[in-house]
Amino acid sequence: MHVPGPLSSTWTTYLGLLSALSATFAPAVAVKEHDFKKCHQSGFCSRNRAFADHALASSSWQSPYSIAPESGSFSDGQYHGVILKNINDDGETIRLPITISFLESGTARVTVDEEKRQKGEVDLRHGSKARKERYNEAEQWVIVGGTTLDKAAKVDYEDKSQLAVKYGPSSKFEATIKFSPFSIDFKRDGSSQIKLNAHGLLNIEHWRPKVEKPVPEKKEDESGEENKTEETKEEPTGVDESTWWDETFGGNTDTKPRGPESVALDISFVGYEHVYGIPSHASSLSLKQTRGGDGNYQEPYRLYNADVFEYILDSPMTLYGSIPFMQAHRKDSAVGVFWLNAAETWIDITKAKDKKNPLSLGVNSKTSTHTHWISESGLLDVFVLLGPTPKDLTAKYGELTGTTAMPQEFSLGYHQCRWNYVSDDDVKDVDRKMDKFKMPYDVIWLDIEYTDEKKYFTWDKHSFADPIGMGKQLDSHGRKLVAIIDPHIKNVDNYPVVAELKSKDLAVKNKDGNIFEGWCWPGSSHWIDAFSPAAREWWTSLFKYDTFKGTMENTWIWNDMNEPSVFNGPETTMPKDNLHAGNWEHRDVHNLNGMTFLNATYQALTSRKPGELRRPFVLTRAFFAGSQRVGAMWTGDNQAAWDHLAASIPMVLSQGIAGFPFAGADVGGFFGNPEKDLLTRWYQAGAFYPFFRGHAHIDARRREPYLAGEPYSSIIAAALRLRYSLLPSWYTAFRHAHLDGTPIVKPMFYTHPSEEAGFAVDDQFFVGNTGLLAKPVTEKDQTAVDIWIPDAEVYYDYFTYRVIPTARGRSVTLDAPMEKVPLLMRGGHVFARRDVPRRSSALMKWDDYTLVVAVGRDGKATAEGDLYVDDGDSYEYQSGQYIHRRFVFDGAAGSLSSVDAEGREPEPAGSVAEGEWLKRMRGVGVDKIVLVGVPDSWVGKKSVQVESEGRVWEAKMEVVPAAEGRAAFAVVRKVGVRIGADWRVVF
Repeated sequence: MHVPGPLSSTWTTYLGLLSALSATFAPAVAVKEHDFKKCHQSGFCSRNRAFADHALASSSWQSPYSIAPESGSFSDGQYHGVILKNINDDGETIRLPITISFLESGTARVTVDEEKRQKGEVDLRHGSKARKERYNEAEQWVIVGGTTLDKAAKVDYEDKSQLAVKYGPSSKFEATIKFSPFSIDFKRDGSSQIKLNAHGLLNIEHWRPKVEKPVPEKKEDESGEENKTEETKEEPTGVDESTWWDETFGGNTDTKPRGPESVALDISFVGYEHVYGIPSHASSLSLKQTRGGDGNYQEPYRLYNADVFEYILDSPMTLYGSIPFMQAHRKDSAVGVFWLNAAETWIDITKAKDKKNPLSLGVNSKTSTHTHWISESGLLDVFVLLGPTPKDLTAKYGELTGTTAMPQEFSLGYHQCRWNYVSDDDVKDVDRKMDKFKMPYDVIWLDIEYTDEKKYFTWDKHSFADPIGMGKQLDSHGRKLVAIIDPHIKNVDNYPVVAELKSKDLAVKNKDGNIFEGWCWPGSSHWIDAFSPAAREWWTSLFKYDTFKGTMENTWIWNDMNEPSVFNGPETTMPKDNLHAGNWEHRDVHNLNGMTFLNATYQALTSRKPGELRRPFVLTRAFFAGSQRVGAMWTGDNQAAWDHLAASIPMVLSQGIAGFPFAGADVGGFFGNPEKDLLTRWYQAGAFYPFFRGHAHIDARRREPYLAGEPYSSIIAAALRLRYSLLPSWYTAFRHAHLDGTPIVKPMFYTHPSEEAGFAVDDQFFVGNTGLLAKPVTEKDQTAVDIWIPDAEVYYDYFTYRVIPTARGRSVTLDAPMEKVPLLMRGGHVFARRDVPRRSSALMKWDDYTLVVAVGRDGKATAEGDLYVDDGDSYEYQSGQYIHRRFVFDGAAGSLSSVDAEGREPEPAGSVAEGEWLKRMRGVGVDKIVLVGVPDSWVGKKSVQVESEGRVWEAKMEVVPAAEGRAAFAVVRKVGVRIGADWRVVF
């Protein structure tokens, strides 16, 4: 969230107390692009873009970086060498140690450091306390596995000019390391896939001493005004030095005690036209070019976590979080790179036809994508993933950075939020009315106004006088409370939290080593330094139930403003020359900052009282690679507008393929007042976000879904119930994401990597492995949608069972009146749902299941699916306390069977291995089976044979014949099998 517009009375009153300076610290009420840097305003980005322009304009350009062949050695899957660069006519050379690691997973890693900085052999300006080395600790926060060296990797050939290494599964991957000029060509099955430094744009700004230059005399012109003609600061080579040692933007000056230290590299995806990833941006899923002609962005994609409220759409502008993971895709082939750098990063993207045969006139030539990665500081550290499938990429990335945490089951339900519910009575009233209007929900949220004057870990004693009573009412229906806790701590007397923060020296410091003071919601604030182990330990203590009084076991946490947002800071964030634990500059770790705070909160929630072993729920706004292990995210402060609804879908899809699938957008739009059509359509779309929350600004009108009025409230209620009925399938999708990094909602290129027409489609998606294909309505007055059909399988309307007249690779028009969610079932799938409406997911816990079988095109094909169930709360699933079933429909045999999906033998009833939850689940079964698209020969059948646990019995079946475009379908009721047992139904 961000400052209201117009300003709320509370905020206005508060600012009035800040005297005339208040205007300085109050942020604007809508995004202003000039408040955030463009590349030409960022010294290191501008320099590297100019370097690229110079290199690419020259037909004779060669990279000045070369590996000294005699420095190289290869053993146990790792190459070590030294890159050299001459930096002047005297032959002075900088030395850049390079390590190329070939990993058992088939991933390769290229790391380049700087010898002088690595050894600390540098002097810093201003007597700075900043660390001398290049930042080298990102790995400690981000990488959790997948780095075991491939000791079977071997040198395939070597001479004085290059070295080739075979590695990966069956040695089908190859890296050719060219020494001079330095470059690497990564191949799969003998064909080039990814090239590093093929265009010679590698640029590592090495350490250099500051040479003071005389300041030109100030002269006055005839009018008496000072002549402000700038001193020319150009090296003979044409390099602009003006921002080497300090840089000013928006009235803030960034001192640079280490001088220029950016790292940049060109990475080419050979033969790949589409690239995806690097969230978060309000852009298309398939990333656009950033240089060149009409339709292209003219700015690079920027990764610099910032509080960009009311963000603009179709833009490469930075947003709240950063994941520097990019994938490239072409027909039946996918590759990717992960750029491990937490500093501000810019990425240029261009595309070009390969020029192989000048006589071909471009016929059959392939398009390649060329990217230019530029980071302000740190190591050059890039992982190369050679696929070959999109699923391989997300799995290998998940192996490196971790997969999404197995969530609390309640967190997949609907979350009701606004800034702010004004009292505990207000919360209880909303809770009662959601029940009255039969609208299921699981969580209600509290924004900053619940606190005592913006002091976190406190309650407003007037408005929230009885938080325990509030929590108990919610708990009686299985519901939860989420309270916001931000990283800025109010700097005021008689507040124990800030007193401890200061006395224990746990806050972020300014460049002089003193505690940093900035401005955020409370006014004057300090920021916890979550990079500090001591600070994290202290943070954990604040969440204890007996410390944060008023919280209960059903209280969870929301971390906002953790980019960090600093209202009076440069670009509304923290100065880059601030210092963190270990004296690392903030510039080195900026994009990691939010993740460290999220991680601290997550860990705190695991230890609120002894013996409480429950999965935490934390929502974060800022994130980095690895944040998926400890939380959910949302797309920030969007607007109540149709185009923001449309933009939310590619944004959520991008999060999923970049390894952070627990994602959503504020339903209804945070800023503004949505018209009722928009609000209703947004609920229909939000029912398919992995994270489903309605949220509104403090100045927005109340818009709880029951206030919409008819017919809208009933339509919204139906969307909510649709979400709740499918919770078993959503939870199963999260299990797969947890196991192997699979996205929860999947774009077309991911599910159908051979269908080129789908590579740019980003307004529809499949849900998990269910075969459910959704296309939300995102345009005003739209009563029909065109949905692209990716294959030749049969598709059915989810609600009517109508057979969709389809053709592979073509679009079909679906009716979509206001009350209709465009949702199809793909033939060949089985999925689970629960059909009894309940008020919350907790009240569904022991309900029986319905299985839906979408029969394949010829009626005799197989259909498959699975269901994963655990207690949805604890970590007991890690010790085998879960149910995971695989369902197979055999059309030829006319049977549906259930077996353990992992081949586990069932434990005897009442055994020690069967915990309390599994014992209780013995009473949960399959109540109903719905089969859509059954053969006409089934018409007239009245019963089925059921076989399970040594018994055989009959269950009743009703078969409805096909009519008017609707498929024939069958319903088996009172099936009578346990969900955790092996069974078979013969039709």
